[in-house]
Amino acid sequence: MGDTLRSIQLSVAKEKSAQCSIIFTGQTTYSTGFNPKSLNIVDVNGDGKPDIIVANSASNNVGVLLNTGNGMFAAQTTYSTGMSPDSVVAADVNGD
Repeated sequence: MGDTLRSIQLSVAKEKSAQCSIIFTGQTTYSTGFNPKSLNIVDVNGDGKPDIIVANSASNNVGVLLNTGNGMFAAQTTYSTGMSPDSVVAADVNGD
């Protein structure tokens, strides 16, 4: 806390005990719009991989970064919104 960069906290929970290794190989930076306020991690395209949705408040858009399947994300595709979106929520609205 206290820095101006936003951080993502990784939490892993499992009810059975097992040995596991998690390896972080280095920082990868992804560009967003100006003043990102909120993000959500959800499979937006139905491929079974988690994608990133971010509210770019000062850019007046929402960005979607699709998971490429190799541990990386594609450059964001933006969708215009009204003024200053400050949060994103994902839901299956048509039940498919």
